[in-house]
Amino acid sequence: MRLNDITDNPGSSKKRTRVGRGIGSGKGKTAGRGGKGQTARSGVRIKGFEGGQMPLHRRLPKRGFTNIFKTDYNEVNLGRVQQAIEAGKLDASKPVTNEALIEAGVCAKARDGVKILGSGELKTKVSFEVARASKTAVEAIEKLGGCIKLLVEEAAPQG
Repeated sequence: MRLNDITDNPGSSKKRTRVGRGIGSGKGKTAGRGGKGQTARSGVRIKGFEGGQMPLHRRLPKRGFTNIFKTDYNEVNLGRVQQAIEAGKLDASKPVTNEALIEAGVCAKARDGVKILGSGELKTKVSFEVARASKTAVEAIEKLGGCIKLLVEEAAPQG
């Protein structure tokens, strides 16, 4: 067997139909688009139009809502913070804030704040100034002698 013997499996590739090439081709004149009207034109078609009948997407009821008060936090694990400190991107002597994490490349963009999660191992004493932190993260930080300042106060449960 040589390179010039290699071919596709029979039926795996098919030549495309060249439309608008005369009556004898079977796809001449209107090129398979039928007569005149909206569907014969290129780029113009009402999506979801059902011939005047109320379209399906308008017949079905709306569901759910968008909470405009929702907070979106950058979630950062302790292991990722430790990696940044070891790489020299974060200064352990200064407090770790949202701005510091973005500057170090740990977070891509500023959202509503940072939430520290307890996954991974922190080996350096660090102080944090963040919006939120999980219980395991707080325990791990305080075990090493670091401190954590939460910028968002927990809302009291409504009774």
